[in-house]
Amino acid sequence: MSETFNWHKEAERQWDSRSDMWGEKSRTMWEEGSRKSIVPFVKKYMPAGTIADLGCGDGYGSYLLSKEGYDVTGVDLSKDMVNKANQRVNDHSQLRFVQGDLADLPFEDEQFDGGMAVNSLEWTEVPAAGLEEMKRVLKPGGRLCIGLLGPTAMPRVNSYRRLYGEEVICNTMMPWELQQLAVENGWEVIDGEGVYKRGVEPHLIADLDEDLKQALTFMWLFILEKK
Repeated sequence: MSETFNWHKEAERQWDSRSDMWGEKSRTMWEEGSRKSIVPFVKKYMPAGTIADLGCGDGYGSYLLSKEGYDVTGVDLSKDMVNKANQRVNDHSQLRFVQGDLADLPFEDEQFDGGMAVNSLEWTEVPAAGLEEMKRVLKPGGRLCIGLLGPTAMPRVNSYRRLYGEEVICNTMMPWELQQLAVENGWEVIDGEGVYKRGVEPHLIADLDEDLKQALTFMWLFILEKK
């Protein structure tokens, strides 16, 4: 990166500029689209308790978690996103939002029972540092649901210009890379599940190995546990 490029400030600027667009799409994604299976996946592996939504965007996923009985604190780098998220709070005593950086979270050590990070680790300059911060704020044995953009996800285009040597704010990874990163840094992989584009029918992939299933995904969901 050049001396004049600041990943944190550029990421904040770009996500502020996208907040209106994101707000228009968010509810559909969580209720009908690529994110509709995430809350059920979280419920399967995390009992009700305190949960941090790490990279919460406009807070719709946090809101859905609070409706399921979780005590949710959402955090996002974008001030505009957090402002939109706070409009959801109203009388929801189990829902709050703060601005913060995933690589320097504004929380105490071991503050949360669990965490959720959907398509957010990719937007950190050093994903290993972001993952370490997520581990820091979870209690021992705490679990993290993390959603990673898969190989077929169009949003991965945000990192494409790096091939020209340009400075980008997206660190795309393959699912196997995140899995290896997690294992090397004190996490146990509990389970994984794919989110696929239309046209990938369940019966077509049922007998494939996990690495082949991951290769077809729009998003891969992990459940990680802090050792």
